[in-house]
Amino acid sequence: MKESRISLYDSNGQRKYLNYQERVRFLECTNRKPLRKKLFCQVLYYTGARISEIHNLKTSSVDFSNKTVILETLKKRKRGVYREIPLPNYLLESLSLYIGHLTIPDEPPQSLWRYSLRSASRYIKDVMLEADITGIRSCARGLRHGFAVHAVNFAPITIVKKWLGHARLETTAIYLDVVGVEERKIAQNVWEGRW
Repeated sequence: MKESRISLYDSNGQRKYLNYQERVRFLECTNRKPLRKKLFCQVLYYTGARISEIHNLKTSSVDFSNKTVILETLKKRKRGVYREIPLPNYLLESLSLYIGHLTIPDEPPQSLWRYSLRSASRYIKDVMLEADITGIRSCARGLRHGFAVHAVNFAPITIVKKWLGHARLETTAIYLDVVGVEERKIAQNVWEGRW
């Protein structure tokens, strides 16, 4: 079987992930969006999940007592594989208010987002354009890759693997192969003895 190498660069050498500055700009731009768009973008930003996994969330998917969101891993061949990812307190508070307006007592859990996956993808693209992020990385997948590149610098790779829903550690390890601003930050930590 031929091994296909996953890369953080396209065939033209263009970066497929958002760097730190681009991620910050993206997050800042989400704050100027209507609540449902803002929350969708921010949950995507803080989890590194696939856009379809965020789009499929239900009102019961947020575990407020554990301060996590529970995602069904959709890239697996079988249904019913779940993972939990922690969320920041301020995002949980906003989600609590949002869910409170959606929830009908004694009704089964409802979809958290009442728009199509195509619309959700357009919302991400709009924020990317506003944040002046263009090219191959200006999509939900670029945000996911950017989350992973950032996360492997601060969390054990096994935790990042779990958060991303990867089956194999080798898949997660591609995010250790960074250059540019991220690599310089890692080097600076080494130079200054912070590692």
